[in-house]
Amino acid sequence: MTALTHPKVLPATPSAVNPPLLIGDILKSGVRMAGDNPIVYRDLSRHSYKEFQKRVHQLAHLLTSQGVQAGDVVAVLDWDSHRYLECFFAIPMIGAVLHTVNVRLAPDQILYTMDHAEDVFVLSHQDFLPLLEPLASRLPRIKGYLLCQDTPEPVNTPLALAGEYEALLAQQPTHYDFPTFDENAVATLFYTTGTTGNPKGVFFTHRQLVLHTLSEANVFQTPGFDLLNRDKVYMPITPMFHVHAWGVPYTATLMGATQVYPGRYEPEMLVKLLVTEKVDFSHCVPTLLNMVVSAEAILSGKVKLHGWKVLVGGSALPQGLASKAWELGIDTRSAYGMSETCPLLTADILPRDINEADFATQLPWRCKAGVAVPFVDLQVVDESGQPLPQDGESVGEVRVRAPWLTQAYYKEETRSEELWRDGWLHTGDVATLDERGFLQIRDRIKDVIKTGGEWISSLELENLISQYPGISEVAVVGIADTQWGERPAALIVAADPSRPPEAPAIQQHLQQFVDQGKINKWAIPEKILLVDEIPKTSVGKLNKKVIRQELA
Repeated sequence: MTALTHPKVLPATPSAVNPPLLIGDILKSGVRMAGDNPIVYRDLSRHSYKEFQKRVHQLAHLLTSQGVQAGDVVAVLDWDSHRYLECFFAIPMIGAVLHTVNVRLAPDQILYTMDHAEDVFVLSHQDFLPLLEPLASRLPRIKGYLLCQDTPEPVNTPLALAGEYEALLAQQPTHYDFPTFDENAVATLFYTTGTTGNPKGVFFTHRQLVLHTLSEANVFQTPGFDLLNRDKVYMPITPMFHVHAWGVPYTATLMGATQVYPGRYEPEMLVKLLVTEKVDFSHCVPTLLNMVVSAEAILSGKVKLHGWKVLVGGSALPQGLASKAWELGIDTRSAYGMSETCPLLTADILPRDINEADFATQLPWRCKAGVAVPFVDLQVVDESGQPLPQDGESVGEVRVRAPWLTQAYYKEETRSEELWRDGWLHTGDVATLDERGFLQIRDRIKDVIKTGGEWISSLELENLISQYPGISEVAVVGIADTQWGERPAALIVAADPSRPPEAPAIQQHLQQFVDQGKINKWAIPEKILLVDEIPKTSVGKLNKKVIRQELA
């Protein structure tokens, strides 16, 4: 499209108002839509949306009474809770910045992120006080700590506690006059880890979060996808510190949907809430879905999850796991994004002819990354930056543009330029696009296995191995080989430890895909190791860096 050199801009009447896009408007819309729908926390509390709104106003008063000002960074360390949801709104709505601390990082990394973010106030669940106590003397900017408790027992800590969340909240007025400010003000900040160096700060503005929420709401209500609307019950199984739980709490709030927050992820509690609250929709990484479908109550048939829809992201959804879930009545779909993209980029909204087909026909499509969602410009390019044909075969790097992509890494000029080289955000993922615009992630660039001059996708091998009976989890990495450069190696976890799959049988299983021309013969791993557990990252993804180190 040729750009207009002099597009017409008409003056507004002097009395007209063009309000900024601010997170507070998501909350207002949700209260109007919700009716009697509640916000639920475990089996401990239940609030209406109107009560939720009052609590957000009270939290704003509480924070400002503790000296928090616009532009300050406020850290939160909590399990997924109604309190966390209140922080999602109250902190940005007073003009401060919400820092969602990844509580699963090593203590030194947590110290780095809280110091680098310049946190001035901290809300912490009592479970994380032992983590914070040895760090406090090295975080001199922090003015105080607010204690979040599920039980009322006294807490002894050397931290400078301002008090307990519920007790102080109850003392605050129920209305706060929130300011109006520039929609490009930073609302949230969190840190993402890579293979090298310190965690990188990723930040998003009010405008970006509102636009992401609107697009996600549109996608989730698309016919044939139908994941979430006002009349459905939502429960995240993605930590709220991880890309705002993929932004879905904002989207669920906009819709006024019932929201259920499970606290710490415990299989029995998750299953209990799924049943008692009649949860319709959740989202998670594959390892957490595998944890739920492997729970004894589900495997024994005591608990039925028919009709539960689960959006899987963070890692590719293996066909074996999708089939296992389907047999239990669970409807899985895939989406793709990353921390730097807020995160939604694509969703596997199936073409009509595929959506009307049987599950066996749908299965490979359900495990693809899907089509770019509205307002996302996505390309697969070669090493020179030229877009590749949409033939489902040409493999290149995914690069994107969208209104909600982080514009830089926080205080990281060099890394920011690398991320945004040539005016596109580079994802570091290699993929194909087909003629229908469906994206198929082949691998992370750093995880592609290079053997004998050929590239092998670790994700494709994991997908094929997952289809062999009796396998609960699988990870494939490349290990050094003097003749071929690298060869694939696989770690597997048996679904039944008393009857583990044998390596020759798995290799024979893969041979059929060689015979069909889907993979080359040298893609079959010579080394297949049975393990009790596969290393994971702080957000539940396969930690291939650690796996490679251990195998080496």
